[in-house]
Amino acid sequence: MNLISTRIIIDQVDTLINFYERVTGLTATRYTPDFAELKTKNATLAIGSTRTLQFFGGNGVAQPAQNRSMIIEISG
Repeated sequence: MNLISTRIIIDQVDTLINFYERVTGLTATRYTPDFAELKTKNATLAIGSTRTLQFFGGNGVAQPAQNRSMIIEISG
């Protein structure tokens, strides 16, 4: 099993990307206005808007600003 990424779901994507760029010193790769990743040698932090939840089964999968705002992506 391999960890692909840890994804944070949020309504204000740009705000969170800017925060993590400041605290890590990394530059995010922004694939779309709704999705970006910060990659290191050992981990990937993905930041997605609520609009990306459709790829995981809908809005019930995660909720921003709750204790349900993370998705851990793994591969077999």
